Amino acid sequence: MEQQLTAEEIDRIIEMAWEDRTPFEAITFQFGLQEQEVIELMRREMKPSSFRMWRKRVSGRATKHRKLRFFDEGRHKSTRQRHISNNKISKR
Repeated sequence: MEQQLTAEEIDRIIEMAWEDRTPFEAITFQFGLQEQEVIELMRREMKPSSFRMWRKRVSGRATKHRKLRFFDEGRHKSTRQRHISNNKISKR
């Protein structure tokens, strides 16, 4: 089942679970937790109302399941977004 996780790892898993574009497969790859184990961790670590809100939010969300995604890349970048290099915003 679930291995011993540090407080920092638990915080990161919760953060990744809340992110819309982070699929459960990424959490599995990084931490070895399956989707059901992430759900159990969220239920245990969050307030009941926050957990219900999260479950409602991610249930059936295509971006949380790699197989349901309609895009290959994880992020969209607008063509109007400025390029960032060496911590300086470069001009077009």
